[in-house]
Amino acid sequence: MSTTALSTSSVGTPLVGVWLIGARGSVATTTVAGCAALAAGLHAPTGMVTETPPFTNCGLPTLSSLVFGGHDTTSCPLPKRAEELAAGGVLPYDLPSAVRAELTDADAEIRPGGPLPGDTRTDDELIDSFAADLRDFVRRRGLARAVVVNVASTEPLPADGDPRLPASSLYAAAALRAGCPYVNFTPSSGLHHPSLAEAARTSALPHAGRDGKTGQTLLRSVLGPMFAQRALAVRAWSGTNLLGGGDGAALADPAAAAAKNAGKERVLADTLGTTPEGAVHIDDVPSLGDWKTAWDHIAFDGFLGTRMVLQTTWQGCDSALAAPLILDLARLTSRAHERGLRGPLPSLAFYFKDPDDGSPAALGEQYGQLLDLAQRLRETR
Repeated sequence: MSTTALSTSSVGTPLVGVWLIGARGSVATTTVAGCAALAAGLHAPTGMVTETPPFTNCGLPTLSSLVFGGHDTTSCPLPKRAEELAAGGVLPYDLPSAVRAELTDADAEIRPGGPLPGDTRTDDELIDSFAADLRDFVRRRGLARAVVVNVASTEPLPADGDPRLPASSLYAAAALRAGCPYVNFTPSSGLHHPSLAEAARTSALPHAGRDGKTGQTLLRSVLGPMFAQRALAVRAWSGTNLLGGGDGAALADPAAAAAKNAGKERVLADTLGTTPEGAVHIDDVPSLGDWKTAWDHIAFDGFLGTRMVLQTTWQGCDSALAAPLILDLARLTSRAHERGLRGPLPSLAFYFKDPDDGSPAALGEQYGQLLDLAQRLRETR
């Protein structure tokens, strides 16, 4: 990717693109609005791990140097979407007007996604089109690089024998073709599709994923190791999720819910060393909007077989939980690319339910790996 004629931010640092798949969704809108608010000093960077002391002097791109664009199949402008989120309590009520210019700028960089019904282009033609959008974004805005982050709604798992790539994998392939690092914050196939295995393996680009860990699974990645380390026998672990918004509607499809639940269940198997009884149920409650409630019921045995129960309730706003992680991942992956790292980034497992193979599942171990990455990014060549 050419780095000639690079533009710089107001503080003189090279500009870095963040290309969001699902760029007009709630998570993307919150990310763009939040980044603008933080860069302007309107709010504190709560929830951003990269703004904590261990990441000082790591060479990460500044928040003010991030330039947003993306693909989406919907047409609602970002300023309008931000107003809707503010009305729902996701964003501070006055934030959409305060960062309207930044939202408008990002919205102007959103290109039509797909494939939409009736689109007759082949997979390769779609990949070429999406890659051309990325290259054009980098060229016109004079970016040092651009990181592609998938924050679109969850797809159903691909059907066996389907000759066509799912949309998430088309975008992932386009990122590689355009020379852009790639992050999959969703449970969708992305680079994990078998057809892309060789391209991902031989690419000189860093990539990370999949399925951002924001709520219920974050808690499981802490509690699972606790039970294992205290030698308490977990007999059953059941969960329920109530959520609305676009993700709630998408996960009403049993096939999409199965893709989502796979990561939740894998965390328990990996941290406990066994798979307990129980399952996770996901219910779409449209009136909840971007808010979600997750319950867990954990039955375990203590000393002399004494039966006990732990129940947890997690209530949160999905977009507000995800947005700081998107900013962290974009900054870390951009810096990894700049430092010449390539292939999967297992040190970013801290952020994912279903990270690349070889990563520990316990949050504490994952955080240790993330700190190791911070040191690597800090070191000079």
